[in-house]
Amino acid sequence: MNRATRRVAIIGSARVPFCRAHTAYAEQSNQDMMTAALKGLVEKYRLAGKRLGDVSLGAVIMHSSDWNLARECALGSGLSPETPAFDLRRACGTSLEAAIAIGNKIAVGQIDAGIAGGTDTISDTPIVYPPEYQKTLLRSARGRTLGQKLKPWLSLRPGFFKPAFPGVTEPRTGLSMGESTELTAKEWGITREEQDKLAYASHQNAAKAYEEGFYQDLLVPFQGVERDNNMRPDTTLEKLATLKPAFDRSNTGTMTPGNSTPLTDGAGAVLLASEEWAAQHDLPVQAYLTFGKVAAVDFVNRDGLLMAPAFSVSNMLRDADLGLGDFDFYEIHEAFAAQVLSTLKAWESTEFCRERLGRDAALGSIPRDKLNIKGGSLALGHPFAATGARIIGGLSKLINDAGGGRGLISICTGGGMGVTAIVEK
Repeated sequence: MNRATRRVAIIGSARVPFCRAHTAYAEQSNQDMMTAALKGLVEKYRLAGKRLGDVSLGAVIMHSSDWNLARECALGSGLSPETPAFDLRRACGTSLEAAIAIGNKIAVGQIDAGIAGGTDTISDTPIVYPPEYQKTLLRSARGRTLGQKLKPWLSLRPGFFKPAFPGVTEPRTGLSMGESTELTAKEWGITREEQDKLAYASHQNAAKAYEEGFYQDLLVPFQGVERDNNMRPDTTLEKLATLKPAFDRSNTGTMTPGNSTPLTDGAGAVLLASEEWAAQHDLPVQAYLTFGKVAAVDFVNRDGLLMAPAFSVSNMLRDADLGLGDFDFYEIHEAFAAQVLSTLKAWESTEFCRERLGRDAALGSIPRDKLNIKGGSLALGHPFAATGARIIGGLSKLINDAGGGRGLISICTGGGMGVTAIVEK
């Protein structure tokens, strides 16, 4: 561990197209999608049979049988079976956190190359039964005699068979992510019109990127799908304005299905390496992962659930000795348009930056023509654990295509956390 650190090169990425839940991937599992993305990466970068230092993957929603998901996907990817793998989970920041973890291993010389990624499916949601039914089964299994095994079943009730679906509510507040963000939108005075404009820009930018062929070498066709199926290039501000509020259904609600990310299925992966490994394998470097940071907020008593990136970015900028304006590209995950706009407004607030971030002045504004210019999660979709891989892969390609530059990544997560990173070349 006591050695000089090395630069972490981003070689490139691959992902399956993102699809709305219960559409094209309705019968696919996390392992199916993640393995397909890994196979695409292996083929793209001629990794078949090669042993990499490590693979880190994760999913937010997964079956208990997927306890070794990363290793199983790696075994099915075409990599050498001697390539190790481990699961990691940090809500919507999972694959960005995985990239930081793999990058740290490369930086300190533990490994020379590795893969980070993530997958999520709503279509293959784990369905369980109430705890009472589980306890009945276990009490019966513990019985030594026939009577002891049968007795627990006398307490069986019809309600035991009512399935329980995974919830998206925060255990500490009982509020869903959308309900929590509605409160944040009201706190920061974010209007419905502002949110719809951001959503419209996301779809238009994504559509333009597709027309230009930007996504052609980033996507691995899967189940007959060749492009993200949530994108709506024909949407208009007028159409978005007709949608009804989804979380606060009163006349004060501002968040709709149009300015919130849809439930999505998908998977993505990124190949990272040392510069020496990349040169040995004749693989050009797209960009470098240079900084990563995570933060958490007290969303129960003080801050908005999805406001942690405001703090994480500020702390990361101190680490890097940079200002908010020192970037050519900004990739802010669009969990909800209101979340993005609230974060931007916080950085523009002298009071917030002074009192909460410990700064002398506001961080500043982000030019909209540098924000999510190839589309964001509102248009492309958001399979929770896969979004970080999508963003890293797209941003690295964007920087490489531009001949260089610096990009900021900001991802909010459930549990009041934020994962952020800097990519540059």
